[in-house]
Amino acid sequence: MKVTSAKQLSACLKDARRLQKLSQGKVADKVGLRQDTVSNFEINPESTKLDTLFKILAALELSLDIKPRTDPSDSPSSDWKEEW
Repeated sequence: MKVTSAKQLSACLKDARRLQKLSQGKVADKVGLRQDTVSNFEINPESTKLDTLFKILAALELSLDIKPRTDPSDSPSSDWKEEW
């Protein structure tokens, strides 16, 4: 799945959590977070610390791969909504 926003990332991780049949509390316990921290990430990922994201990825046994956008349809003007 291609992820180009924080909301898409949180939705993807929420889906992964549910596929693994894990509660937010269980994910949090695995990496020393509070349940409300996981909930806040799923609801409002833009305010989540990067360290928290990596803890949630670890709890779900997922990794984050970075790769260049090689397809012209992947250019920032096509669907990238963030302004820097």
